[in-house]
Amino acid sequence: MSYALEVKNLTKRIGSKTIVKDVTFAVEKGEIFGLLGPNGAGKTTIIRMIVNLINRTGGSVIINGHNLDSSFKSAMSEIGAIVENPEFYRYMSGYKNIKHYANMATKKITKERIQEMVSLVGLEDAIHNKVKTYSLGMRQRLGVAQALLHEPSLLILDEPTNGLDPQGIREFRDYLRLLADNGISVVVSSHLLSEMQLMCDRFAIIEKGELIHISTMNESVGTQETLREYVFEVSDVDKAVDILKKNNFEDNVGKKGETIIHLSIVKEDVAKINRLFVEQNIDVFGIEMVKATLEDRFLELTNKDKKEHMA
Repeated sequence: MSYALEVKNLTKRIGSKTIVKDVTFAVEKGEIFGLLGPNGAGKTTIIRMIVNLINRTGGSVIINGHNLDSSFKSAMSEIGAIVENPEFYRYMSGYKNIKHYANMATKKITKERIQEMVSLVGLEDAIHNKVKTYSLGMRQRLGVAQALLHEPSLLILDEPTNGLDPQGIREFRDYLRLLADNGISVVVSSHLLSEMQLMCDRFAIIEKGELIHISTMNESVGTQETLREYVFEVSDVDKAVDILKKNNFEDNVGKKGETIIHLSIVKEDVAKINRLFVEQNIDVFGIEMVKATLEDRFLELTNKDKKEHMA
């Protein structure tokens, strides 16, 4: 398979300290790929190495088939990037800022291409206004338009939703999906798990400079190895709780209502508990599994990793 981005054994050391250790992943064409992790995990360092802002200690980066070491110019021509917040001349219009950038590009960029990118990010009505009048979300979109001018196959964004209000985040997310639908691959780093769950097709979790998990979003939130939350709707909550206590499920009981009980249990215990209720003449009207979030999966994986390091 031909990938938009291949990162192999990426490593960064400063003195005796290892910042990033043997990180390997690949990004498919037309997908949105997330780099997740707490602040200081190494996400920005990985991105800076991919776009060649800092040197790698080891490993390789291949962008749309071009090796960053042996085909530097070709590889870099495939990348558009925003590392941290995009900066513009505030007293110039959005259009003049982009035109200024286009004039500096090694590849000829036509007026038609500029207008195409402005339309793609939805700034047609504001492109001739001064950038100082733009909201942060509008500046982010202008940054994306600028980053895409030279027709890259890969867009890399480091914490792009920082400072955006909920409406701005939603709009930005929609624009990224539009880019992916147009065949552009997107790598986005963030510590905002709820947003990444809505934004990404696949993701990797980075912790202490190491890649500890990689999967599609559906695989991640659809399965869990440990406890899951289930909601039982029953005819007699008090009697049901007593039965749970007598059968060593007391610690698994969560919220309770007039007819419902929340239980944190493994999948295998669902049938067992249902059978216990029926045998004790408690009607079970329904059993529903609460869908796991990316945050649940993230905490499960990072806590598991901590326990393994302590063992």
